Amino acid sequence: MADPATSTDSEPAVPAVPVGLIEELVAAVGAGHVATGADIAEDDTHDEAITAEPVTPAAVVRPGTTDEVAAVLRACDAAGVPVTARGSGTGLSGAAIPVPGGVVVAFDRMKRIVEIDTENHMAVVQPGVTLHELDEALTPHGLVYPVFPGEDSASLGGNVNTNAGGMRAVKYGVTRHHVLGLELVLTSGDVIRTGGKVVKATSGYDLTQLVIGSEGTLGLVTEVTLKLHPRLAHSSTVLVPFATLDEVTRVVPEIVRSGVGPMILEYIDMLTMAAATAYVGLDLGIPQEVKDSALAYLVIVLENHHADRLEADVASVAEQVAEAGAIDVYVLPSAAGAGLIDAREKAFWVAKANNADDIIDVVVPRASIPTYMARVSEIAAESGSWIAGCGHAGDGNVHMSIFQADADLRKATLRKVFEAGIELGGAISGEHGIGTEKQQLFLDLEDPAKVALMRRIKAAFDPNGTLNPGTLLG
Repeated sequence: MADPATSTDSEPAVPAVPVGLIEELVAAVGAGHVATGADIAEDDTHDEAITAEPVTPAAVVRPGTTDEVAAVLRACDAAGVPVTARGSGTGLSGAAIPVPGGVVVAFDRMKRIVEIDTENHMAVVQPGVTLHELDEALTPHGLVYPVFPGEDSASLGGNVNTNAGGMRAVKYGVTRHHVLGLELVLTSGDVIRTGGKVVKATSGYDLTQLVIGSEGTLGLVTEVTLKLHPRLAHSSTVLVPFATLDEVTRVVPEIVRSGVGPMILEYIDMLTMAAATAYVGLDLGIPQEVKDSALAYLVIVLENHHADRLEADVASVAEQVAEAGAIDVYVLPSAAGAGLIDAREKAFWVAKANNADDIIDVVVPRASIPTYMARVSEIAAESGSWIAGCGHAGDGNVHMSIFQADADLRKATLRKVFEAGIELGGAISGEHGIGTEKQQLFLDLEDPAKVALMRRIKAAFDPNGTLNPGTLLG
């Protein structure tokens, strides 16, 4: 990289690090936990956003305690140096990409499970704990944290910052439905606690919910109190091919109304199904004539404490989808069912491997999915783009891979796709967040009065604009 004094217009100058800041960071967290220059790992320069370029920050710090986080924030805020929080880097919106000349606070040292409270069905964890690590710790207690956004290496801190969802949201909801309290460090270095191990409270503003989904722009989360659920012993996966996506989405409300309480209700278009199963090497044994006539698949996962009740629920669902016009109904063996869910969870990697130009996750009311997808097909045809995907049919969250190499045309196409979702009462993102990559379109399409209010909230938490500038609000 060129020296800031000699940088050209084609290579913008990187802000110089204030004298003494690195020494302050070393004093705060220890010399072994501050990386600069060539010592910064490539992983710390990006998240998984397809459209974003990696950025090497001035420094990456790895605090081990809340006090160390507070010291880092105080130093950076006083020096006017931007701070980006980083969990596992599995986000898809660019919210964890560093700012040039800024500091990354990586939380992979803060990964202690502080408490598993079996009587109150609560867990208290540090932000670096991954979903996999928490699940392993909860299994012996017969408990589960049910929010699973499809990547078990994702950290709880990252999940809080993006309000992560996933396939189980139709039954269990998303992150904000399970976070009861936070420990939060403000840019001043003040440490506050919000909420706690109670399921209801009407004492002042709900700061916990305000922080969830704020993408690291309000404060740094250093502890999370989570609500847990009993782990059910039996589950079954049902795969249902349909001739049209419209048939899939129209039967979903009927399944939800029936009372069987599906854990997962997913639709997968035929191209994504073929690519995803090939990606993981999975053969479901579906006859070729069925594959040839199926344009979309519905994947239903049911669970229950009792095997006989689960069987009754599966029979009920099979009857419903048959009446709705299903080509056939397949109750998959447990290994095949797990393999199919694994393939669906890897849809992002499949799209990336096939050179998708962007991946988005618009959410609309679930009954509006047929109308919305029809409009998306029109937009794709008008722009000469290819749009394929799958989604959480149970909650209206539509995941789409956009294949359009022309950047300007792609942006115009995305705008129309987002506008179509908003017109139906939806939102640009159901779970990936806005980050840096959808920020401009978010600001263009959102209610200006709401944006102005968000900016005032941001200023109250972070008056100097230290936290994650360029993300969400710019």
